[in-house]
Amino acid sequence: MQLILRPYQASDLESLVKHANNFNISKNLTNKFPFPYEKKDGEAFIQLALSHKPLQIKAIVVDNEVVGSIGVHQLTDIYSKSAEIGYWIAEDFWGKGIVPLAIKEMLKYGFETFDVERMFARTSHANLASQQVLKKAGFIFEAELKGTIFKNGEYFDELIFGFRKHQLI
Repeated sequence: MQLILRPYQASDLESLVKHANNFNISKNLTNKFPFPYEKKDGEAFIQLALSHKPLQIKAIVVDNEVVGSIGVHQLTDIYSKSAEIGYWIAEDFWGKGIVPLAIKEMLKYGFETFDVERMFARTSHANLASQQVLKKAGFIFEAELKGTIFKNGEYFDELIFGFRKHQLI
C-alpha cells in the first residue's frame, strides 16, 4: 500500500465523493462536512482546498486513489502560534495505520510551512479511534471540555490533543 499526501486535483472528484459520502465519517466531523456528500460538495471542497496559499489541505492518496483528507489551519490573533489539524479517511481504510502516518507527514509540513509552535486536534469523547490515532502520532492529551459539541441532536465532550514543534524527531 502506497500512501501519498498531495494537492487535490479536479480529477479526484469521483473518488472524493465516493469515499466521503458516509454517515460514519460525517458523524465525527463538523457540520461543514455534509451527509449525504454530493458532487457539488466535492467540487466546492476541491476548490477550497486549492484556494489556500500556502496549501493547507491535502488529499490522502492510497494506491493512486483519494481516500481522505488532511489539513493544517493556522489560527490568528493571540492564537497565531497554533494550528488545528483535521482529517478523515474512508471507512474501508480504518485501522490500517494510514492516518497516523499521514498526520506525522502533515506535522512536518505544517511546522516547515507555517510559523507555529503547536498543532492541535479536537475530537469527541465518543471517537475512541481518533483518540488512539492522535496518541499513536505523538499527540498529548491537553483538555476535556464538557458538552461543547452538539451533533445530530446529542451533546459530546470535546477532547483536545496537542503536539509541540520540539517533539518532531
